Amino acid sequence: MSLDLSSAGKHEVANTAWNVIQLASSMSEELERAGHATLFRFDKAGQLKPVESDQSAVLGWSPDRGWQSRLSPDNPQDELFDLYLPICSSTTTRPMTIGHLGQSLDGFIATHSGDSQFVTGNDNIVHLHRMRALCNAVIVGAGTVAADDPQLTTRHVTGRNPIRVIFDPTRRLQSNYRVFTDGVAQTLYVCAQSKIRPGETMFGNATIAGIDDTQPKHDLLQLVDLLHTRGYSRLFVEGGGVTVSAFLEVDLLDRLHIAIAPLLIGDGRPAIRMSPHASLRDCLRPGYRVFRMGGDVLFDCDLKVSVAGSDKKSSLSSIPPVTRII
Repeated sequence: MSLDLSSAGKHEVANTAWNVIQLASSMSEELERAGHATLFRFDKAGQLKPVESDQSAVLGWSPDRGWQSRLSPDNPQDELFDLYLPICSSTTTRPMTIGHLGQSLDGFIATHSGDSQFVTGNDNIVHLHRMRALCNAVIVGAGTVAADDPQLTTRHVTGRNPIRVIFDPTRRLQSNYRVFTDGVAQTLYVCAQSKIRPGETMFGNATIAGIDDTQPKHDLLQLVDLLHTRGYSRLFVEGGGVTVSAFLEVDLLDRLHIAIAPLLIGDGRPAIRMSPHASLRDCLRPGYRVFRMGGDVLFDCDLKVSVAGSDKKSSLSSIPPVTRII
């Protein structure tokens, strides 16, 4: 694995690391079933191969912790491993839901008119596409589709497109948006069961699915259960602020990525909004790492572990609290 730090070398290092990360992601289910620890090297044919020696290993898998980097912290590939291997460690028996928002310094994801193209820079856009590639379902709310008409594909990176899940309980969207017409990736349109006509199975090119609208407080839990039942264990909640906040409010996120851009909007559409606490001691203080992404700063928050060390969830609880700071 090249460690060339020239401009071209950095690009090659990132590409090689990304190839290794995708391979690791694709192997997690099989390794979880096998149930034993294994070390891996990256060979000249571009494959991860088991090895006995620590000296040649770049990655290690253990049943209780998932993937870990075997590279030294000063290796230029280790930062990408550090950021993405926790996602790769998720399996159907240890599912994970990750939220993401890109916001300004003053906490907004768009102007009042809805202009959000783009709050964060290109490096964070690439990160979004990598997260889509590592997850098998990307979820957005109806407001994001209406405002941005997104494609939700992996066109900026190598990797398979996830299923695109459009969550629209009140069925306010029309079927003219790209996710329903382009045919580039599979799309699932989820709305209230009462909004689906008898015998209706498609919404544009998207498959339609219903949730029980007699229990609106449990609609997101129903959505997650629906996706898990269909075999989608890595869920990426990409937006918008209302949808990510709703997942966070009902404790359905395992991790939260917030990219902060050097931008002041003044006022606009807010990022995270939750029911407030009267005391700061009652507020959530998750474990976190910080990564630089071009001009932006990404907070990778582990919502299972607070800075005080109290576990909130059992999912992937064996992964240690995250503390990496730049």
